[in-house]
Amino acid sequence: MEKRIKLLIANNTAEFRNDIGRVFENSGMEVSYVPKDGMELLEKIKTTCPDVVLSNLFMPRLDGIGVMKAVRAKQPDHMPMFVIVSNFTSPTLEREVMMSGASYFAIAPFDAADLADRILQLCGINEVPHAKTQESPAEEEPTLKIQVTEILHQIGVPAHIKGYHYLRDSIIMAIETPDIINAVTKQLYPGVAKRYGTTASRVERAIRHAIEVAWDRGDVDVLNSYFGYTIHNTRGKPTNSEFIAMISDRLRLHMKTA
Repeated sequence: MEKRIKLLIANNTAEFRNDIGRVFENSGMEVSYVPKDGMELLEKIKTTCPDVVLSNLFMPRLDGIGVMKAVRAKQPDHMPMFVIVSNFTSPTLEREVMMSGASYFAIAPFDAADLADRILQLCGINEVPHAKTQESPAEEEPTLKIQVTEILHQIGVPAHIKGYHYLRDSIIMAIETPDIINAVTKQLYPGVAKRYGTTASRVERAIRHAIEVAWDRGDVDVLNSYFGYTIHNTRGKPTNSEFIAMISDRLRLHMKTA
């Protein structure tokens, strides 16, 4: 690893440091700790400029969303990557956390090794960079990512499962390269798999699981607004390719008319 990721964790209890913090340290990160207090975390971010912040959503004095908004307002050019942890979730809460600036929303209790791997992936370690075309300037990518994120939350795909991130990348790839939807198994799944250091079959299964979860827990009216006219009730949930195609087509059309 050429660069050690500076990880700031808003939990300095001995139990957390020994049981979970050590896993992050062993993964090669440079870990520092601060008490689980929003105001103390905010001050520590100012003085240490971490690459990644691991914080609980609910904290004394200032919650995780408040911390992210304060950092964005005071030092937008040095905004660290935020991983927010909560033992409670809902589609509305997940959407608010992600739209406030979080890169990942984890549900407690979590597997420390899996979360460490996800942080490394989010930081671009062992990740294949996503090629940008001349038609898709770099400044447009955050806006597109936010739009896709918002739709996934509206539909009811939980942010803490792997399929959520695979779906988001798949939809963005389908928007930028429409023909890839005709080569889902040969190009799209392998392309996503390379970014996350996994296999195409695991990507396919994780996306299928994410769609199943959304269909079980999502808002029926929202689902019908996206899929009601093409996915007949007797057929149930859409296939992976149908799901990705419908969302990417809608966003592509919106971008053309905007």
